[in-house]
Amino acid sequence: MKAIRFAQFGGPEVLSLENVSLPEPKDGQVRVRHTVIGVNFIDTYQRSGLYPVSLPSGLGLEAAGVVDAVGPNVISAKKGDRVAYCSGPLGAYAEANNVDARRIVKIPQDISDEVAAAALLKGMTVQYLLKRTYPVKAGQTILFHAAAGGVGLIAGQWAKNLGVTAIGTVGSDEKVALAKDHGYAHVINSRKEDWVKRVRELTDGQGVPVVYDSVGKDTFMGSLDSLSVRGMLVSFGNASGAVPAFEPGILSAKGSLYLTRPTLMSYTATQRELEDTANDLFEVIERGAVRITVNQRFKLSETRQAHEALHSRSTTGATVLLP
Repeated sequence: MKAIRFAQFGGPEVLSLENVSLPEPKDGQVRVRHTVIGVNFIDTYQRSGLYPVSLPSGLGLEAAGVVDAVGPNVISAKKGDRVAYCSGPLGAYAEANNVDARRIVKIPQDISDEVAAAALLKGMTVQYLLKRTYPVKAGQTILFHAAAGGVGLIAGQWAKNLGVTAIGTVGSDEKVALAKDHGYAHVINSRKEDWVKRVRELTDGQGVPVVYDSVGKDTFMGSLDSLSVRGMLVSFGNASGAVPAFEPGILSAKGSLYLTRPTLMSYTATQRELEDTANDLFEVIERGAVRITVNQRFKLSETRQAHEALHSRSTTGATVLLP
């Protein structure tokens, strides 16, 4: 089969499309023949070495497809099942992958493979952010960075459905309109406006109880300055680079703030947690509360271009690869 591989850390140029052999699934595994592959920012972190992996390596955590082989002692899946996964092992950027049967979820009949591949990792991220890391309440106002990205567009809709007023930041005027169309009550072009000042204005000087920040270095201090007393900064990504070391005393000086750095893997550690999180996501998609926007599609052979598009911040919504 064809798969993306890389032998050194670096930019998109380290990625190559190769012919590789995929063994038969081992005990407890299934082989998923991919129809659509999800592209996520964590893929760029692993490729660059920000999140080191053992080399040489495959890449990609998320895909949807059909089970076409079942290893020994698997009772939860069978050949022909439409499934998706997003917790590895690395190697989703390929025509197929062997996956732990306990880490796949079955795709509901009314949801397409493309929607499942585009939504699973990003949508389950939104689920744990809004409902478990800092459980938002109707009537609250929150701040969500990168509002026009794949996670951000889901978050705006889900927050609105929960009765929450969402403020979003984006990097262009075109993205302002897109974010507003996906549930955000207020959208700030952070390249034109002082977004910290604007957040204070929108909250009568109080700040917000929670900021969800996947940007990292460029927004970290401003996010702290946007919080109300005893507010929580949820730092869940590094699109602009890792947050530099800081003195923890700054949290007390700015209002006894909380800081957390969660990961999806910690919130879906058990099969039950994974299934409950995925089912909650599928439910809001099926009833139309959240629509999934796929705005970029690349062939598997065009993976470098897909990563270049992510780095340029020119993408909106979800990006997928087609094997």
